[in-house]
Amino acid sequence: MPKNGKLAVEFLNKVLAEGARIPPEDMMFSYKGVLFPAAVCNPGTLQALESFEARTDDIILAGYPKTGTNWLDHIINNLENTAAKYTEEEMKKITDLEKELEVAMRLEFGDPDKFKRMKKLPSRRIIITHLSPHLLPTSVFKNKAKILVLIRNPKDTLVSYFHFKNKVGFFPPSGWDDYFTSFMDGKVGWGSYFDYVAEWDKYTDDENIIAISYEELKENPNVGLKEIAQFLGFSLSEEEIQSVVEKSTFTAMKEKASETHGTFGDILFRKGSVGDWKSMFSESQNKEMDGRFEECLSRTKLGAKIKYDVYCKA
Repeated sequence: MPKNGKLAVEFLNKVLAEGARIPPEDMMFSYKGVLFPAAVCNPGTLQALESFEARTDDIILAGYPKTGTNWLDHIINNLENTAAKYTEEEMKKITDLEKELEVAMRLEFGDPDKFKRMKKLPSRRIIITHLSPHLLPTSVFKNKAKILVLIRNPKDTLVSYFHFKNKVGFFPPSGWDDYFTSFMDGKVGWGSYFDYVAEWDKYTDDENIIAISYEELKENPNVGLKEIAQFLGFSLSEEEIQSVVEKSTFTAMKEKASETHGTFGDILFRKGSVGDWKSMFSESQNKEMDGRFEECLSRTKLGAKIKYDVYCKA
């Protein structure tokens, strides 16, 4: 998310207002076989993205929708701000520039010309995306930008995505059973969860890429934040790490949600818990998800990192 909170709120409020006016049949479009919500993405932007030039010192946060990217975005920005020790004047210059350039919250959001404007952003740029590797510009990998891949167990991801899409109003309406089927078939925004994780798994040995799970960040945020800070080259003391941890709890972020995300705040910060899937999944749905995970991800490194037997077994 941009450091300019007001800019982010304006963007989100605009999306909610305009998205509600889109007919259900026009709410989604397909680009290279993947579905995207028309309220925040358009084919022209995705096509223009192919020529985007990443910088070596860019930080890319990649995560499938509803895996905790807003949370981790908040953490990374807090880590950077704390390590950089910006003065009020320096911070104002950055936020004023972001407002002038109107840079949308996610790499794939907004208009096609945004990438030209992003060239004017100073290093280091923190860039958030829900895109799979094959849809990212090749410069991200060629220029060895640092990539942090965020993963979350599929059952909680599905439940969170279901509640989110029903609240925002710019996804086609559906009940739980129908949405479960759509998710399992990859017929949701940003495509298949299983393909997403499997594709990123191919990059886990790259020295410029690390993966972290939502669950491990919840379990031990201090350890997780230290790992992230070290990977990104942020130098912070134990006290500074603890300060960022305290600012990044779900309760702390939810209390400031209206300030940081406007009307969107209540939608984004619903529960922030682990295990919410137990309230939604039927026995047959549990078996279907268990089987799909075993088939697609159980033998991958990212699949092991999800700790499926710990978090997804009834």
